[in-house]
Amino acid sequence: MPQVDVVDETWIGADPGRVAAQVADPANWRRWWPDLELTVDELRGAEGVRWSLPGGSMEVWLQPDLDGVRLHYFLRLDPPDSRRPAPRRTDREVLAYRRHAKQVFWTLKDELEAAR
Repeated sequence: MPQVDVVDETWIGADPGRVAAQVADPANWRRWWPDLELTVDELRGAEGVRWSLPGGSMEVWLQPDLDGVRLHYFLRLDPPDSRRPAPRRTDREVLAYRRHAKQVFWTLKDELEAAR
């Protein structure tokens, strides 16, 4: 099991194509996750994006839902070397990634739902 394992979802009340366009934009990736070295594994169009990164993987999977889209987020990371940090440090790191993901996707939600 990876050291960092973040799974989250956010419902966005916007056209799925608009959400997919934001998720597919590389400029957003660099703005949203400046500390991660993302390499695209799969551009999935209306279904989102999968990335690899040193020590792990990340995915945003988009699923049409009602009059919007359910954005699923997955981040799995292992330490860059074989050493495992102390459990408290790992817990803080996981919490920081969870909070950051919520901030990113709630901001996107606010932007895309502004005209609603």
